[in-house]
Amino acid sequence: MLICIDIGNSNITIGVFDKDTLKFTARLATDSRRTSDQYAIEIRDILHIYEIERNEITSAAIASVVPTVGSAVERAVQRLFGIKPIVLGPGIKTGLNIKIDNPAQLGADLAAGAVGALAKYPCPCIVIDMGTATTISVIGKNGEFLGGSIAAGIKLTMEALTSGTAQLPSVGLEAPKKVIGTNTIDCIKSGLIIGQASLLDGMITRIERELGTKATVVATGGLAPEVVANCDHEILLDDNLLLDGLKIIHDKNV
Repeated sequence: MLICIDIGNSNITIGVFDKDTLKFTARLATDSRRTSDQYAIEIRDILHIYEIERNEITSAAIASVVPTVGSAVERAVQRLFGIKPIVLGPGIKTGLNIKIDNPAQLGADLAAGAVGALAKYPCPCIVIDMGTATTISVIGKNGEFLGGSIAAGIKLTMEALTSGTAQLPSVGLEAPKKVIGTNTIDCIKSGLIIGQASLLDGMITRIERELGTKATVVATGGLAPEVVANCDHEILLDDNLLLDGLKIIHDKNV
């Protein structure tokens, strides 16, 4: 079996594939203070929960946007399974035709999402990943990675609101019943959720204008369902897009 680990700024997503079947997904909090031993214990316990033995894991792939945590998890995988994981970065074959100014700057998460989208959806394609940051990647009609944009994610925006103001509280991250809030809580929810949905709608419209054609739009990330439900554009939800992309990248490099 193959274990794929996607390390984001807030969460670590783990998936185990048995050939082409994704057996399960699980999430851990990203914490740069944890040691490789602590991550090894957590990964071992997750496998135990899903009744997978350590000796069943024969290969591993890691994508990380947090270098210190990526290194700790890499050591944890080596200790747990006695294998050297494929770590997405320079020198790893992705199959992407990257058209940005400096291809080496392409984040591991963006590369994995783009590879997953290329394998699963028609091009041109817009890939939205809603994590700590909301990233938008654009794949051209011939499968080339053209670039994209980066905006603050919902949780990051809420943290800025609550820490930078005297009276605005933290709120639950669900959409209000209407755009025009009539109390502080609903006003904040409107700005966060409906505001992010409006951002996506506006960016999709402008990207398609630059492309000169309609595009397939795919969204992933924990808060994507809540936001996408309030978008005017048709957006496909794909929770496992990055894990699928990471598996494809792994298979290209073994």
